[in-house]
Amino acid sequence: MLELRQSCENCDKPLPPNSSEALICSFECTFCKDCVENILQNVCPNCGGGFEKRPVRPLENLKKYPASADKIYKPIDKEKFQILLKKNKDISPSKR
Repeated sequence: MLELRQSCENCDKPLPPNSSEALICSFECTFCKDCVENILQNVCPNCGGGFEKRPVRPLENLKKYPASADKIYKPIDKEKFQILLKKNKDISPSKR
């Protein structure tokens, strides 16, 4: 089951469970749409994968299975990330 992390790992923007701005990689690294599009360029700084829109959990199930209370905030190291970005940005996530 998805953790539904509550904020962007890079900029700490709130991403509540019903947010349409939340994007995740296959490891559930969670970033806001702005960071993914303008900084990360669809390359996860943690695993190198791509991002997809995080699904919204129905309210009834959210009560039974709440979003994660753990906060993950670790802004990217822009210098280190440039190496990963150059390696992956022009390769489709399915071929990385």
